[in-house]
Amino acid sequence: MATERSDKAVSVLNKAFKRINFFKGFLTTEHDWNEAERYHLEKRKLHNRLCHAPGVVAQYQGELKVTARARGDLSFEVQSGYAIDGEGHDLMLWEPAIKTIVPEEYKLPTVLYVVLRFAEELTDFIAYKENLEYKGHRRVMETAKVEISQTQPDIRQEVEIGRILLEKGATRIRDARDPNDPRPNEIDLRFVPHAGVAGSYFDPVIRQRITTMLAATRKAFLHMARDGKVATAHDALAATLTASGLHAAEQLDLRNVFDVVGLIVEMQHECSVEIEVAHPGLAGRKEFADFRKHVEILKGLLGERRYTIDALQNLAAYEQKAAEIVASAFGGPPVIDSDPGAKKDAPKIDGMPTYVDWEAVKTISQENLPEQMAVAGVPWARIDMINIMDKDSEEAHQLQVIDAKDSYRSRQKLKYPDGTQLEDVGRAHVGGYCQFQVKNLTPGKELAIVRRIDYVYGDYELEFFLDGKSAGISDNKGTDRVNRWRNWPYVVPAEAVTKNQVAVKQVAVTAGRDINMFRYWFYQPK
Repeated sequence: MATERSDKAVSVLNKAFKRINFFKGFLTTEHDWNEAERYHLEKRKLHNRLCHAPGVVAQYQGELKVTARARGDLSFEVQSGYAIDGEGHDLMLWEPAIKTIVPEEYKLPTVLYVVLRFAEELTDFIAYKENLEYKGHRRVMETAKVEISQTQPDIRQEVEIGRILLEKGATRIRDARDPNDPRPNEIDLRFVPHAGVAGSYFDPVIRQRITTMLAATRKAFLHMARDGKVATAHDALAATLTASGLHAAEQLDLRNVFDVVGLIVEMQHECSVEIEVAHPGLAGRKEFADFRKHVEILKGLLGERRYTIDALQNLAAYEQKAAEIVASAFGGPPVIDSDPGAKKDAPKIDGMPTYVDWEAVKTISQENLPEQMAVAGVPWARIDMINIMDKDSEEAHQLQVIDAKDSYRSRQKLKYPDGTQLEDVGRAHVGGYCQFQVKNLTPGKELAIVRRIDYVYGDYELEFFLDGKSAGISDNKGTDRVNRWRNWPYVVPAEAVTKNQVAVKQVAVTAGRDINMFRYWFYQPK
């Protein structure tokens, strides 16, 4: 019996996690150090296997998205990102990867799988001249490799990031026109697994915006179902209640909110169809025509499949307006919009329009931004502005585009998200940088730089320098092909503002992007 217990104890010790324990006089070898590293690796892999579903991790870099290249050939690009495989390995793709399919290597037609596999590489080799017995690689670099396979992926060994049904005679690969029904020679992303995470990535302002929108929508469809006797409104209400539950449990964010809201919009469309067919009295009212118009706008926004915070703000604003229309049509209580930035007639504080945050400022649809405004409860005053392509304004501020690979003028007649159309002229450049002077500053106070931009050219980062010193990076996330005007803000920290006039230099951190500007406004706290 004693021997049995002893054998069992040895077996447990061999399986257990054992950390290295240093003590005075402990003579370590490479075996000890490798064992110490292996301990941490195996613990991390165990956590990944048991606490996270394998797949692509959302909200990190380019999310490993596979896209066609604008070259009309059989190549595609994989954006950088992070994934976890079924064994718990961390799969990091640090830089975008470009792959080209060689049709001669396959018997077509066939399905080709784009997969990401864990890889290790020994690096930092060293050999000591004094004694060549002592040599080796000082580091093991963990990375991931993008590969094309004809074998259906095994999640334990690889993570699928896309697939393509390649036909005979194919000469180019395209992004799917309909992501829910990709055709041959189009990139199919439907089978990409997504890693499980806990909690929501939404910041508090966006959470509150979604909370308000869902509350308004619940009330609206309760009135439509109860007072209007619209049967499908019960289904729309059920979809909204489900979304509200997910939101309350902090399970909604950019990974899934567009799909969840899409279900609500789908049921709203069914309500619209039922009202037209079965409720002619309601169908003839102006409110119904407005409601139907907003539902079509919502379907169009979802069809764009642009999963950005700005797209979500647009979606929430139109959904909120649809709820207001329903509440008005069926005699329900008025719906209060907690986001004054979504309204053209924002409430006034001491005569100033107020906006819930700088996100709301992005969609102010006016020729010029207000001379004074309150943002997140803080009053700001406009201290300077530059009207691009106005000779006097540009010369007064010494505005120049320098060392650009390409520079051009642009005249655009575009819309803001609320539908307001404005025409403006501006400049754009690729490469190089733009510099200008800002006047009338108060040292020691924050400086808000707000640029009117054509948001169809988004997804880039700008670094601002004040008098040659870095003042931080502005992240211009997302794009919008429909409502393209935005007033993009960046707030320079107070400690970077040291004089009453500064030279500002804006440099594109993201290479090869069109950087455009149509107007600058500069604000400081009052």
